[in-house]
Amino acid sequence: MEPFNTTKNLLRKTLLSAAILAGIGASAAPANAIALVDGMVGGAAGYGTLAMGRNDDESSSRLDLPFDVNFFGTTYNSFFVNNNGNITFDGPVSTYTPRPFPIASQPMIAPYWGDVDTRCLSCGEVYVGAPNADTVAVTWNNVGYYSNHSNPTNNFQLLLRNQGAGNFDIEFRYDRLQWTTGDVSGGIPAQAGFDAGNLTDFFTLPGSRTAAVLDLDNTSNVSPDTPGLWSFAIRAGELPGSTPANPLLPVLVDEGFNFNFNVVLNQRRFIDPIIAIGYDYIINSGPNFASVTLPDIGDGLYSIFGGALFDELLGNVDVSVNDTFIFASGGVSRFRVLGIETSAMLDPADPVAFVTGLTFAGTGNVNLNMNPVTLNIPDNGQHVPEPVTLSLLGAGLAGISLMRRRAQRTQAFKLAA
Repeated sequence: MEPFNTTKNLLRKTLLSAAILAGIGASAAPANAIALVDGMVGGAAGYGTLAMGRNDDESSSRLDLPFDVNFFGTTYNSFFVNNNGNITFDGPVSTYTPRPFPIASQPMIAPYWGDVDTRCLSCGEVYVGAPNADTVAVTWNNVGYYSNHSNPTNNFQLLLRNQGAGNFDIEFRYDRLQWTTGDVSGGIPAQAGFDAGNLTDFFTLPGSRTAAVLDLDNTSNVSPDTPGLWSFAIRAGELPGSTPANPLLPVLVDEGFNFNFNVVLNQRRFIDPIIAIGYDYIINSGPNFASVTLPDIGDGLYSIFGGALFDELLGNVDVSVNDTFIFASGGVSRFRVLGIETSAMLDPADPVAFVTGLTFAGTGNVNLNMNPVTLNIPDNGQHVPEPVTLSLLGAGLAGISLMRRRAQRTQAFKLAA
């Protein structure tokens, strides 16, 4: 096994088979991928000063941060830039094959942890700069991969944005991703995300350690209009998703919204997409849902449905009495929430419109979809906001009865076939 802090064994630095090299990938980034922040004082490239000279697996010296960051309960005012697509806080890291998060005792933020090689003369280099007093930028500008490969190259950036009192935002910007791995990483592609180093708190971006990591330059958790931009708010030293005020944001997919994150048994995580009149929550992989906590929207009355066709009423929630619905022992892999009034007219662009708390029946990585239930109503000036391309739930779903406790009424939703 490759040691965590070591230089490469030169005897192992041999060209691997064509099958492994095929994992490099050659798909170009979309023409509208997010631009990197530039115009910084220091070097000719506009990304500040060189973090280190041309190298393979080396790191910068300890660099000062212009502001403190509270990263999972530990405050840091300095960091190390590692050539292999990441920064660390407790010391430099030379490991070139990404290990799956979490990793003990090495707090890390990794926009693209892979076997970067900047020794090739036609490769770019790694820079550190400050666009302003409240932002630090580390840029891997047109970097190659081991060994001495400069065709293709990747162009990506990490920004740390000060929000005061130790709070900060992590921003990954992917202008172009075209290679996934170096020659001697056993075909294991790069990993993106961040890790507290405590074996509990971490977040891994979709596609990490698979060929799909190349998709990070044409997807986003900010907006479908900003491909390649990923942003995470670290507040009070905690992961996004730890509080309703700082929910995890999704990746937009054809069906609705996709989330991928780690959970601990019965640990609550808050997620938030655009809303409609209800939502389907579907586990793609990982432990079942154990409970759901719903926000107080409109009259605060919701109905929870289950079953393969969401045709089984599991119960009702009155937020004024108890905002958490607990599923039966063992949890469920899917459920539907209905009851968001059309009169609520929630803004579909509001990123904190319908924050949902979830706990899970086990520990591990969970991948889930939260798909909107939409309803077309007559044009009377009070439209339900319906996200473009997200008109769902067409076939076979008609006459769903919604039992409402507080007003002792039944409201029927008929979804177009």
